[in-house]
Amino acid sequence: MTSLTDATPDGYGKLRAELATLTTEAFRPELAEIDRLATADIARIMNGEDQTVPSAVAERLPEIAAAIDATAERMARGGRLIYAGAGTAGRLGVLDASECPPTFNTDPADVIGLIAGGPSAMVTAVEGAEDSKELAAADLEALELTADDTVVGISASGRTPYAIGAVEHARAKGALTLGLSCNADSALGAAAEHPIEVVVGPELLTGSTRLKAGTAQKLVLNMISTITMIRLGKTYGNLMVDVRASNEKLRARSRRIVALATGASDEEIEAALAATDGEVKNAILTILGQVDGPTAATLLTESDGHLRAALAAAPRTT
Repeated sequence: MTSLTDATPDGYGKLRAELATLTTEAFRPELAEIDRLATADIARIMNGEDQTVPSAVAERLPEIAAAIDATAERMARGGRLIYAGAGTAGRLGVLDASECPPTFNTDPADVIGLIAGGPSAMVTAVEGAEDSKELAAADLEALELTADDTVVGISASGRTPYAIGAVEHARAKGALTLGLSCNADSALGAAAEHPIEVVVGPELLTGSTRLKAGTAQKLVLNMISTITMIRLGKTYGNLMVDVRASNEKLRARSRRIVALATGASDEEIEAALAATDGEVKNAILTILGQVDGPTAATLLTESDGHLRAALAAAPRTT
């Protein structure tokens, strides 16, 4: 197991010194008596802190956009989007990955979240897992990584061995690598082809990076997955036309999406969904493109799932 420190007084001293240099670990003496404040005052302070996060993300938009374009290019070739992190960062990656199938009808194998220590680490910390670069490499090896894949290492500090190890292993395999952290000039950023360093400053609670850093990471992950899916044709305008109708709420949403996209009557919508096995994108194409269900499926296959391109290719009758 590779670790940045040994379980010795000297080793911990080195680690303490390293942590002291990180913005995310900085102590804020002006908040040293926050526990003595009224609840409303603490809430007001926290809310003020949270308002600084979007502006920190905004400063990194050029880097985020470049990383997304590179990711979408590889996913269009059949690559996967893989998040790798430990603790809060790992949980955020798993969360974002798990939301893609119901939102964009992706295969669960297309967007994957890896957390140091495995699934059990989602709810219980796994001792030493985040300190192992080898564990990250083994987790990626199990996925049979290819050069078309994208690996996003996530670490608030930018020094977590698991995240760095994932990026280093992926880059050696020729995969695209992103490094998402909340400290400037981080080891994770240095390891990745696309460093994204969102510096949100010291936390309200010293070192509690589930707060501003976690919020920043969630915002960036939202962008990476959502905009990549837009680029892949998973939306039509701002409508989730690839939504998977797996429950009553989503079935109702599916009908509303078809209505918003087409302006069709309820009867037309029901007929279109029946003709396309409930596929929203196909149903929209049958209505707007004036084609039958099988033709809609063929047009979407030929356009790689991009509804606008399929509509342009539809042989409308006059």
